[in-house]
Amino acid sequence: MVKSRKTRDAGMAAQAPPAKLVRDSFTMPADDFALVAVLKQRALQMQRPAKKSELLRAGLQALSALSPQALAKALDALAPVKAGRPKKK
Repeated sequence: MVKSRKTRDAGMAAQAPPAKLVRDSFTMPADDFALVAVLKQRALQMQRPAKKSELLRAGLQALSALSPQALAKALDALAPVKAGRPKKK
């Protein structure tokens, strides 16, 4: 059975509007970037493929659940990164 356009539009209106997406870029050490590949592989082993953005979003959610002290400890454990874009060779 084919739904009419009116019925289809009404069903879509009942759903929550999609979140606004923001595009950004950042720099991270190669070792940290390699962790993305490791985590993507682990997700594949569980039959749950994951995109890089999903892993970063999951990490943000996990960090947001930490106590202020635990968050500070996690941030202090990071090596400092020079801000800005790497120089072109």
